[in-house]
Amino acid sequence: MRRSTSLRHYEGVTTGAQIVVERLLARGVDVCFANPGTSEMHFVAALDGAPQMRPVLCLFEGVATGAADGYARIAGRPAATLLHLGPGLANGLANLHNARRAHTPVVNVVGDHATYHKNLDAPLESDIEALAAWTRGSVHRPASGADLATAVDEAVASATAGRVATLILPANLSWGPAELSGAPASAPLQPADTGELDLPAAEDLLRHHGDKVMLLLGGSATSAAGLQAAARITAATGARALVETFPAKVARGRGIPAIDRLAYLAEQAEQQLSGTTHLVLIGARSPVSFFAYPGKPSNLVPKDTEVHTLGIAKIYSLAAQFDVPEPQTTPVAPVFPSGPLNPQNWAEVIGALLPDDAIISDEANTSGVFLPAATAAAPPHDVLTLTGGAIGQGLPVAIGAAIAAPHRPVVALQADGSALYTISALWTMAREQLDITVVILNNHAYAILQLELHRVGAVAAGDRARSLLDLANPSIDFAAIAQGFGVPATHATTAEELAAQFRAALDEPGPHLIDAAVAQWSIG
Repeated sequence: MRRSTSLRHYEGVTTGAQIVVERLLARGVDVCFANPGTSEMHFVAALDGAPQMRPVLCLFEGVATGAADGYARIAGRPAATLLHLGPGLANGLANLHNARRAHTPVVNVVGDHATYHKNLDAPLESDIEALAAWTRGSVHRPASGADLATAVDEAVASATAGRVATLILPANLSWGPAELSGAPASAPLQPADTGELDLPAAEDLLRHHGDKVMLLLGGSATSAAGLQAAARITAATGARALVETFPAKVARGRGIPAIDRLAYLAEQAEQQLSGTTHLVLIGARSPVSFFAYPGKPSNLVPKDTEVHTLGIAKIYSLAAQFDVPEPQTTPVAPVFPSGPLNPQNWAEVIGALLPDDAIISDEANTSGVFLPAATAAAPPHDVLTLTGGAIGQGLPVAIGAAIAAPHRPVVALQADGSALYTISALWTMAREQLDITVVILNNHAYAILQLELHRVGAVAAGDRARSLLDLANPSIDFAAIAQGFGVPATHATTAEELAAQFRAALDEPGPHLIDAAVAQWSIG
């Protein structure tokens, strides 16, 4: 059977995800409390063909596992949960502990990376078996598509005996024909690291292969000094530089080189890395796709590219080997946009009004595509990003930053869906009276998953699949939620309103929240 080379379902065959849903129903499991991610999108799509299965969207994995516990205590039979990789299971473990103590039957379906993707140690890679074993239940990982039905039957039988059962569902078994293992015979491996460069070797590499060299920066190399050093090297040699996709902390703003980040979308990252024959990792890891996709490579390093490492401290000595004048920066007048809020103008408001030495906790996600450009000329600041890909980081990270640096203004730029994972962080902000300004980018959707539904090839047009990605029914009033937690809050629908409210929030002590109604950008 030919493996599809495009982002589409296998035509005329039953996918592994469909088998899992069908076997759950056959064993009497007809409710699924779900908080899915990319690796579970084919399961989501399979629900359109299984009207007997009731999908219930929960905004946090702990809610999903607790709901499954309560359901089974009353119904006397198990419900399923749908969780996203190890971090998703970890988020749900507390209520699974309660279910274990109550001898409640629960079947967890936990997505995992494709079997050929796991060796790349992508950001969300984890030991799911170890996490699942903590519940003292049973763990079931099918080795191939042919094993899926048996694995589901065994998991439901184990749960029915009063245990927590966890079925681990690799993404390629989910999207592939049920009877195949799905792993390509020539699974891409991580390229061999040719070793750490000493200073003379690094200088020689850059002088002889400059325009074919890519510097990938991470760790402390994304400080203002590290970015300046990288900019000097690239200016002198023709080499290129990128910052890793999700740096722990990256310096930004006026006078600091605005080096682009490696794109999250693998297709865009491949374009950025195109033409590279020597990749030099400076505090960064070799780039891989966050997830595996049908017919797409997992390893993002271009073919025949040599991978090197360079110690972060050496970047400064290396920059000193090249005679390059310090770059002159021209002040740029801030842009004060107008009109209804959209993904571009809200970011321009923040860029125009961001105070000096601010800390941005950035979990804007799909609404933040224009943020780097909008803040490039803002006063110098630091940006903290979503390093591991497990959403719900933004508000808690803002709390830690505000406590660590009480003299610095902290701004949390937060997507609406991700905010709901940890919305109770607002209460801590109020209790500690932290100077944090939260801007909720409220587009009423899990927009990234609407995009991923198409990217993984699970093009589901049905209402049941779309309902798992929709936050508009009912609409969420974040200002009301914030006020309930003791945080003053306002609503903004235009750029002018956002500017006035952002100024006021920065001028007043303590936390503030702005519920900004931002239109979704087109998925295409």
